[in-house]
Amino acid sequence: MSTTEPISPATSNSNAATTWLRRNLFRSWFDGVLTVVFGAIAIWLLYRTVNYVFVTGRWDIIRVNLRLLMIGRFPDTHVLRLAVLVVALSGWAGVLAGIIRARQVRSGRADPDATKFSAARVLDLVERFWLPVIVILLVLLLTSTPGPWVTAILAAVAAVVGRLVGPFIGRLRPGPLGSAVLVIAIAAVPIGLYFYVVTAVGFNDWGGFMLNIFLALCAIVLCFPLGVLLALGRRSELPLIRVVSTAYIELARGAPLFVLLLLANVALGFFLPESLTPSTSTRAIVVFTLFTAAYMAEIIRGGLQSVPRGQLEAAKAVGLSPVRQMGYIVMPQALRNVIPAQIGQLISLFKDTTLAGIAMGLFELLNVSESITAQDQFRGQGLIAETLTFAALMFWAVSYTMSRESQRLEKRLGVGTR
Repeated sequence: MSTTEPISPATSNSNAATTWLRRNLFRSWFDGVLTVVFGAIAIWLLYRTVNYVFVTGRWDIIRVNLRLLMIGRFPDTHVLRLAVLVVALSGWAGVLAGIIRARQVRSGRADPDATKFSAARVLDLVERFWLPVIVILLVLLLTSTPGPWVTAILAAVAAVVGRLVGPFIGRLRPGPLGSAVLVIAIAAVPIGLYFYVVTAVGFNDWGGFMLNIFLALCAIVLCFPLGVLLALGRRSELPLIRVVSTAYIELARGAPLFVLLLLANVALGFFLPESLTPSTSTRAIVVFTLFTAAYMAEIIRGGLQSVPRGQLEAAKAVGLSPVRQMGYIVMPQALRNVIPAQIGQLISLFKDTTLAGIAMGLFELLNVSESITAQDQFRGQGLIAETLTFAALMFWAVSYTMSRESQRLEKRLGVGTR
């Protein structure tokens, strides 16, 4: 009589790992060679990176100039306004996220249990925000004062409180007037904070990574609606609107962004009196907005062309007006279909803000990174690699987070699936 011995969990895991390695890394002799070669290259690159970060890298220049790198020459007397801005925006974002989640649950587009505290929920948050958290902690560890730590803690608390309060607001069922008031109140928060800071410190005294973020946010908010209007104008049946929209899009896309920034910085003074000439940062925002709107218009036009004609015919059959056809049927599908292209263009816009430092002399992050190496205590030491590495890390962290959030949005909306 034979007996079968039970397979231990360790043996089962070992067999599964061996099977995975054979299927994915050593399926054939050629796959095995590629695995060994590129594995060795990856290990060498990892060793050089770790050695550079923790051993050979000279990061004193970052620690000494961290304030310049992050906020430029922003006056010390008004730094508290920036702290209030960060905390208030964190709470506002938390409230907005809670309202959106509550509306999704009420409409049946989200699982009610998804809002509850659970291990899966924690893992999802960690997967989404691990990189920004690590970068923020890295920057805080380089600081020498308690102010940034207090601001970061208060911002985290405000975000959590806002996230807990938001669902209660989202569950309300106000009438049309109440909904309009709620939308106005939500939009008034960032606008009010903007004037709260700008009335104390003008754009000319802004700098560092804060200026890059500000230029990108303003241009993103402004270029999207303009791009939608241009896309609709290019498809218009009215010849004048179609010709004007097409001419603008082709001219803007054909001109180099760097040249447009130079013209805004140098040539604008020849056409406008000094009293009417906007600040350099305002000119940069206008150029980024007008330039990116042309590209967004072509992206959105492609999305409009991807919507089946039957959708529009069905909307006409049920008696919807042209405005409702476009707003309720066509445009939501078009924007959904081109989310990857839109986010890619916005990420490119964010990185292009460094051109404003070169073409217009703005004291943004890349300009600061190059300038601080000329300080007396760091001159001639070849520290440009350290400063550029820090700048690259900051830009990569924001760009990667934008990309990951867009992928999450695509997955939730089912982009690319039928």
